[in-house]
Amino acid sequence: MKQSLAKNIENQNKTKAVIYCRVSSTKQTLKGDGLNSQKARCEEYANYKGYEVVQYFKDDMTGALFQRPGMQSMLSFLNKNSKETHVVIIDDISRLARDIETHLQLRSAISGAGGKLESPTLEFGEDPDSIFVENLLASVSQHQRQKNAEQTRNRMRARLLNGYWVFHAPVGYKYEKSNGGGKVLVRDEPAASILEEAFKLFASGVLQTKAEFKRYLDNQPGFPIHNATGKVLRQRIHEILTRVLYTGHLEVPNWNVSYRKANHEPLVSLEDFERIQKRLKTNAHAPARKDISKDFPLRGFVTCADCGQTMTACWSKGKSKHYPYYLCYTKGCPSRTKSIPRKKLEDAFSELVRKITPSKSLVNLAWDTLKIAWKDEEQKDKERTLTQNKQLNALDNQVSQLIDRIVETTNPTVAKAFEDKISNLEKEKALLSEKMEKNKKSRRGFEDIFEHCLDFFSNPHKLWASERLEDKRTVLKLMFLDKLSYDRNEGFRTPEISLPFNILRRNIMPKKEMVPRRGLEPPRPFDHQHLKLARLPIPPSGQAVGILLEAEIDNNKNIFLSVDKIL
Repeated sequence: MKQSLAKNIENQNKTKAVIYCRVSSTKQTLKGDGLNSQKARCEEYANYKGYEVVQYFKDDMTGALFQRPGMQSMLSFLNKNSKETHVVIIDDISRLARDIETHLQLRSAISGAGGKLESPTLEFGEDPDSIFVENLLASVSQHQRQKNAEQTRNRMRARLLNGYWVFHAPVGYKYEKSNGGGKVLVRDEPAASILEEAFKLFASGVLQTKAEFKRYLDNQPGFPIHNATGKVLRQRIHEILTRVLYTGHLEVPNWNVSYRKANHEPLVSLEDFERIQKRLKTNAHAPARKDISKDFPLRGFVTCADCGQTMTACWSKGKSKHYPYYLCYTKGCPSRTKSIPRKKLEDAFSELVRKITPSKSLVNLAWDTLKIAWKDEEQKDKERTLTQNKQLNALDNQVSQLIDRIVETTNPTVAKAFEDKISNLEKEKALLSEKMEKNKKSRRGFEDIFEHCLDFFSNPHKLWASERLEDKRTVLKLMFLDKLSYDRNEGFRTPEISLPFNILRRNIMPKKEMVPRRGLEPPRPFDHQHLKLARLPIPPSGQAVGILLEAEIDNNKNIFLSVDKIL
């Protein structure tokens, strides 16, 4: 009993101490033993001095910051127990701070809370010499931190210049150790394949808006979701669609790293990426809204003839069942809430599709024309390759000349302008190189590519009659350039038809002789337009292909249908 009482009195007389330990990152707490090593050394020092350790605080963040969770907890503890002086033990002065200003703030805060700083490696004093040595060591710690940061940044920038990404891996990629040392981005499946397909769909026009792109990713079970709602964030969609890293190139302007080819596999071609950037700046004429269902496939595509606003649709409850209607709900519109039976409007649309469908003879003519154009394209490919080689050499010469001028100039503004120009030229070179690489690859057979496309031209109503909503929406996107205007009394107004359908349905090709050079109207220059046929199935492999056709009328009003690009 007496011994226990004596021990309690002895403990009460012991100086109380707290231990503070810090490492620079969370990674060091997982892969290293720095915190435990610091704690063991501080405990050894406390036993040697006869202190009683009452609390232990730790942080895993940079020493340049004043606001740290562990440090703030320690200061709060000291303030609550300020009636009794506590010794604050640190392993080394660099564990307290690696910034002279932060060090002085913490020293003042610890002293103000009734704490006394001690370390096994340094004796803290209040005399001028001790303060000078302490401040000198704090400045050395700051210099070491800044030097380490500078060296790390330089090494990271050098790796970027060599074409290796060094920051956080974007979705669709992950890091793996390379045989040559360091880590390199590789495909992270299944996210990589999902994104690759989504990029193709967006570039070809199957997906026309960021909202459609987002819904496509939301519906993919294998795509990583980092959100409590179970959806992909809108901001992430914008980052994915505009990030040049997915093309197999990189650019970090704030690190003075210009546009260059990277050492990882692309998920989207440069050509498709440029097409995506253009699509982001335009509006879709048949957007796939959330409220569009199999019940109302024309919702969002048909506008009211009275006010020009898009019609909505709904089911209306009758005496014994529900009835489907399309209607305009715009305030002030004469047709507001005046319902149009779904069957009436969709039957009218079906009839419109039949009227637009070209005759079989014109489709056969297009087939023969395309065969001729196909052979012509094969010859042009050879000439195009020679031209592209010359263009690439010319771009190389321009870059070399600009680099020489940068070396000669002393004006920073002029040098920056030259650097921007070089960056743009590098992008042109990358795009041209990609086109040349595509030209080297063998083409698919003529029949494989065009047979089912022209089958769609000859009978688009077959696709419209499909049970699949995606097929119906494809008809809208391929046949019309804009939304359709519908009048309750007169039906559909004259639509803007996509160019190939417009050309094929017009009977401007004579049956027995060519049209004269001069018709009723003087010839006018033809404005090139394009139609993208989005991912039509090609049996037996079940693969899909996108076609870009170009139709042209010359001054003699002869029709030319030619292949512009195989997507």
